[in-house]
Amino acid sequence: GERLAKPERGKMRVHKISNVNKALDFIASKGVKLVSIGAEEIVDGNVKMTLGMIWTIILRFAIQDISVEETSAKEGLLLWCQRKTAPYKNVNIQNFHISWKDGLGFCALIHRHRPELIDYGKLRKDDPLTNLNTAFDVAEKYLDIPKMLDAEDIVGTARPDEKAIMTYVSSFYHAFSGAQKAETAANRICKVLAVNQENEQLMEDYEKLASDLLEWIRRTIPWLENRAPENTMQAMQQKLEDFRDYRRLHKPPKVQEKCQLEINFNTLQTKLRLSNRPAFMPSEGKMVSDINNAWGGLEQAEKGYEEWLLNEIRRLERLDHLAEKFRQKASIHESWTDGKEAMLQQKDYETATLSEIKALLKKHEAFESDLAAHQDRVEQIAAIAQELNELDYYDSPSVNARCQKICDQWDNLGALTQKRREALERTEKLLETIDQLYLEYAKRAAPFNNWMEGAMEDLQDTFIVHTIEEIQGLTTAHEQFKATLPDADKERQAILGIHNEVSKIVQTYHVNMAGTNPYTTITPHEINGKWEHVRQLVPRRDQALMEEHTRQQQNERLRKQFGAQANVIGPWIQTKMEEIGRISIEMHGTLEDQLNHLRQYEKSIVNYKPKIDQLEGDHQLIQEALIFDNKHTNYTMEHIRVGWEQLLTTIARTINEVENQILTRDAKGISQEQMNEFRASFNHFDRDHSGTLGPEEFKACLISLGYDIGNDAQGEAEFARIMSIVDPNRLGVVTFQAFIDFMSRETADTDTADQVMASFKILAGDKNYITVDELRRELPPDQAEYCIARMAPYNGRDAVPGALDYMSFSTALYGESDL
Repeated sequence: GERLAKPERGKMRVHKISNVNKALDFIASKGVKLVSIGAEEIVDGNVKMTLGMIWTIILRFAIQDISVEETSAKEGLLLWCQRKTAPYKNVNIQNFHISWKDGLGFCALIHRHRPELIDYGKLRKDDPLTNLNTAFDVAEKYLDIPKMLDAEDIVGTARPDEKAIMTYVSSFYHAFSGAQKAETAANRICKVLAVNQENEQLMEDYEKLASDLLEWIRRTIPWLENRAPENTMQAMQQKLEDFRDYRRLHKPPKVQEKCQLEINFNTLQTKLRLSNRPAFMPSEGKMVSDINNAWGGLEQAEKGYEEWLLNEIRRLERLDHLAEKFRQKASIHESWTDGKEAMLQQKDYETATLSEIKALLKKHEAFESDLAAHQDRVEQIAAIAQELNELDYYDSPSVNARCQKICDQWDNLGALTQKRREALERTEKLLETIDQLYLEYAKRAAPFNNWMEGAMEDLQDTFIVHTIEEIQGLTTAHEQFKATLPDADKERQAILGIHNEVSKIVQTYHVNMAGTNPYTTITPHEINGKWEHVRQLVPRRDQALMEEHTRQQQNERLRKQFGAQANVIGPWIQTKMEEIGRISIEMHGTLEDQLNHLRQYEKSIVNYKPKIDQLEGDHQLIQEALIFDNKHTNYTMEHIRVGWEQLLTTIARTINEVENQILTRDAKGISQEQMNEFRASFNHFDRDHSGTLGPEEFKACLISLGYDIGNDAQGEAEFARIMSIVDPNRLGVVTFQAFIDFMSRETADTDTADQVMASFKILAGDKNYITVDELRRELPPDQAEYCIARMAPYNGRDAVPGALDYMSFSTALYGESDL
């Protein structure tokens, strides 16, 4: 109000009215309808009417040029604002008053067209003054848009002035709308579409491969984790066989698939980065890290499975051996006790003569010493049964039953023996001295007989050994036994001599004795028979020990053969690993030279495979021979397998890395000299040769290449921004690949959604939509069909049947919304 001159009467007023009328005539000639306002009201300072007129003029001259989608000026401008701010989640433009109050709308418009002018991510919705002032200052300084509005006023009113905001926003529209130039449209679109088609295929392949691999791991782990033991050696051997098949046949292709998967993933991400697309995120649970975790689970399950199988086989072998020993000893004992109870319960002493009764007592004593001699075997049988129980023998119940029966019977024999002795002793006073020679014979024959029985048992005893030393021990013991045979033979002849003397006495004195010895049941015939049997068993034992000795020598040969090979292959793998590491660190020649060099390595490694297979074969022979240790080498088959798989994976990964560097170099147009300079800097700071740089190493590397990163807050912010580019997944490391991408990013020629949109506009003859015919006419067939299949129908007011919306399609190509 104060700015307009106070109304003045008189001549001056007439001139003013005349002047104002000239202006009003001009305005009317431009088609502006001025309702109920004339020169008088303006000169007299009618504020409300004057402002209304100014707004009408603004509408005509400032805003009416806007013909977005050819709707009315206001609606068109609003639509333009909505389209431009669509990607910003916290901006929602619905009108020209309260939608703009927090200032984010203005900032979003600027950031959308000139992202370098505003750090949009730092803005807060609850700080409108800062947001508005930021936008107004930037607009004035960089975009030549005068400050028409006052931030305090906008924040201070419940509903800002619609006309004022609209005027101001229209100046943004004019500032930006002329800035996009169209350029060789068809080519750019073709290029973008081809990239998208190829990338989509790669994503699909990755998902499929990842699913298959995870499914295989999911099926395999429970099998490897199953540690349920079997009862028989055969069943456990079969399990070991299955595991060998898995290691030899089923796992290697999966190792290769996993490596291939990582290579595909890296190649895809490189391509997406190079073509300015958002990074590929695999679907839930199919990240490379998920696959690595699952793989780790597999190797965890595998670990110790083979060892468990071999231990299980050893246990079963031991059990079979013990069970056989138990059966032998039990059978021998049972055949000895057969009929003994009946014998002990005889009442023969009741009808015997005096001399016979004496003999019965002596005979009973001999039996008791025999009984005591058998105590040892009963204890052995019980001990073996106990051990079988402790080792979880599957047939323990029947073993225990048999053992129990033997022990019960043994106790019974003891009781019966005691009873018979008492009965005989009661009548001992009736007995008369009997022939001393028979007694002597009986006393010597019994232990000698026991000794022969023991010798027969020992000579037939089964054995199990694992080394030459053990078999030599058995052989030595056998030789010592053979040395005692001459003395035993003398004892035998002495015992037979006693028997012969008895015969002489009986013949001489015609003693009425029915020709049998009352003290013992062991006849000379029996002694000779058993002695003959012992002599036959000795050479058989010699033969068995000799065969075992040969087998142990053969095992030692197998160990040496395996050891010799493993001691060559192990270091060879180690050396190759180190050489590959060196190739990727040292730079000799171009990337192509490195690639050829690596491919030659790969070839030599693949050609080495038969040696690994041969070693696997020897390893299998060793396991089939049940050999459990090898002092000739520190390398196990497991070491070699893991090393070999690692070597294959490393060479494949290293080749992939160089291929990706070539991709990057060619896409970015980097020269070999630049590439070498980047590599030299990178290696210089990669102190631990890990192939990656930590943040501090990376910062030093940038500074060495001429990047000025200050030590102040601004420098830190800049470095944080660079880190977010080179390490988008926040792993805390920078790969060489990411480093080259960053170094070459500034010079690269990137393409954007707006460029593609502008290109389409040219193909469409400047229309806001494009038709199927136009697409087929301007683009190669497969790319035209790609567009037709994906473009949404166009719904603007100027739409015709079949019109397609190339704008939303272009935005979607760059991941700004979904295709």
